[in-house]
This record gives sequence, C-alpha cells and structure tokens, in this order.
Amino acid sequence: MSKHALVIDDNTKNVNILALLLTEQGVTSTLVTNPNLLDEVLVGMGAVDVVFIDLEMPGMNGFDVRKRLKADPRFVHVPLVAYTVHVSEMNVANEAGFDSFLGKPLDSEKFPDQLARILNGEPVWSRGG
Repeated sequence: MSKHALVIDDNTKNVNILALLLTEQGVTSTLVTNPNLLDEVLVGMGAVDVVFIDLEMPGMNGFDVRKRLKADPRFVHVPLVAYTVHVSEMNVANEAGFDSFLGKPLDSEKFPDQLARILNGEPVWSRGG
C-alpha cells in the first residue's frame, strides 16, 4: 500500500523538490503552497501518512498549521514534520509539539532513511544538508 504525504510550503521550488524526493521513495503527495487554502484542500483529502510543514509562511505560519491539523481527528496520529531553513527553530518546533524536524536544504542521500523512520513513527531531528 502506498503512502501519501501532505506538503505545506509557500515556496514552489521547495515544494517541487520535496515532492520529487517523495516520489522517488514511492510516496504520493498533495502540495499546498497557500496555507490559507488548507481547509479547502482537506475537505476532499483521503488518508495522509505524514505532513511536512514549512514554519515561515505568510498569513498562517507552520505553528498555526500544526494547531489546525491537530484539531482534526484525521491527523491526531499523523507525524507532523517541521520543514524549514530556520534550523535555529528546532527547539521551538520540538516544544510546539512537532514530531520531527528537517532543515532545508534536505540531504537527498539521508532523506530516504529519514522518511522511512518518520513513517515508522520514529522522531527525526536533523538540521539538513
């Protein structure tokens, strides 16, 4: 059974890179580049196995998105991964309740193992490549 990821990031380049890395691991993805449209996207969304959330976005930041998703019963047990260039935010993300943290840019050689561990319910805290 294939896995599905939700990627929420206002930077189209970053979204596309992450989507490519996920595809290489056999994971399909839904991409959201405007967090303010998240509710509309969630309406028709099926099962999600992991969510990657950029922390710095206009309108609704990653911490707001995390709260919104955790309020949805479908996401209670889904790992939420903080995904940002601001590696100094790692402790803040941990305290805010994120399950994992991946710094940008992602390390394409480490990503397959990191993704497997996250999908297996293990926390991964990495400052990125």
